[in-house]
Amino acid sequence: MSREPRGPNEKLGTVLALAGISNAGLARRVNDLGAQRGLTLRYDKTSVARWVSKGMVPQGAAPHLIAAAIAGKLGRPVPLHEIGLAEADPAPEVGLAFPRDVGQAVRSATELYRLDAAGRRGGGSIWQSLAGSFSVSAYSTPASRWLITPADSSVARDPEQAAGTVPDCGLPQRVGHSDVAKLREAADDARRWDSKYGGGDWRSSMVPECLRVDAAPLLLGSYTDEVGRALFGATAELTRLAGWMAFDTGQQEAAQRYYIQALRLARAAADVPLGGYVLASMSLQATYRGYADEGVDLAQAALERNRGLATARTMSFFRLVEARAQAKAGDQPACGAALKAAEGWLERARSGDPDPSWLDFYTQERFAADAAECYRDLRMPRQVQRFTEQALSRPTEEFVRSHGLRLVVSAVAELESGNLDAACAAGVRAVEVAGRISSARTTEYVRDLLHRLEPYGNEPRVVELRERARPLLTMTTAV
Repeated sequence: MSREPRGPNEKLGTVLALAGISNAGLARRVNDLGAQRGLTLRYDKTSVARWVSKGMVPQGAAPHLIAAAIAGKLGRPVPLHEIGLAEADPAPEVGLAFPRDVGQAVRSATELYRLDAAGRRGGGSIWQSLAGSFSVSAYSTPASRWLITPADSSVARDPEQAAGTVPDCGLPQRVGHSDVAKLREAADDARRWDSKYGGGDWRSSMVPECLRVDAAPLLLGSYTDEVGRALFGATAELTRLAGWMAFDTGQQEAAQRYYIQALRLARAAADVPLGGYVLASMSLQATYRGYADEGVDLAQAALERNRGLATARTMSFFRLVEARAQAKAGDQPACGAALKAAEGWLERARSGDPDPSWLDFYTQERFAADAAECYRDLRMPRQVQRFTEQALSRPTEEFVRSHGLRLVVSAVAELESGNLDAACAAGVRAVEVAGRISSARTTEYVRDLLHRLEPYGNEPRVVELRERARPLLTMTTAV
């Protein structure tokens, strides 16, 4: 359905001509992008003609899908105002701001928590209406402001300051260390849920609600500078987790906004390593979405500010994230140098180091798993096999999703080495693991493997694998 005509949309017509997209071509691209989001759209060339000549505005996710379709052809982000569809955006700025003022930062974060919760209570998600609005350029200002000033001078809030921000004229809460401890415990639990069950599991979905119900009132309360720093740090961890879980379930728009707010909260916490971890998460998302150069920049930003501050294990992880981006960019020498540095830092790590709790997942096996993915992107199957063997040497029930991803990477390496039987066997195990968790990212890895197996589509082993994967692919929305 479209809104009432308002006159020709000359902006859309101009950009379509610039991109060289026909009406039929745009309709097809929008329908395809919608299908990837689990939406059934039936636009055709007549629909597009109405958008251009009569200025009709399609509702729901369509405006963002139009922008994403054109962006894919132009190779750059396309904001809605450029194509004359800005008024279709229900929440264009929520979560994207990186305020300099701490009080404004609190308002920006809590507004995002409320928006997401309202969408969930309404039986849907605000992010579906923003489908396709992810823009890697939105990370530029947050990253640069964090690099310039990674810590606020003071975050204390006295009762008088807090009184004007409490909803419904309630009394401001005096926040103490025990309140912060509860948030940290929630973050620890959420990390375990996410690793074991995937970002789409019902337990993971409790994180946004925890932010709205538990964290937001504390942020709006009163606290000393010491307690405030700890509060911002704990909330930043939870907010980054909400972003990571959204990323894992294919809600890239939500992930981006949560990441930006997490970075702002980490700055208020004066926690530079945590800010680096958020930047590393941004880097992984940018790389995964095809923006490898920006992924390199974000990973290097995390590294630069943490020299002399972060532990050896933390620095190793940041270099590993950089390697992932360099590999996706096709820069083998840079990737090799980053991997070597990451391995060197990891060898220097000691059990008594004051590593942050949010890094407890990072082991030698995790290093090997990501190194294998680097070499997969560089199309070096022997190296993939070597590192995948290390990565799979100690599978645990604690990191189920990671185990599934490693199996898919192993299958790809076997296939590229000409070992179809071994590839299918690893693929079957991966499908079994993927069926136990709720992770669109894992499903997308399986989908990519099946695509690589298409030349062998009539082989009985491939047919069997495809049939085993069918329920998984039909139940999970693609990223």
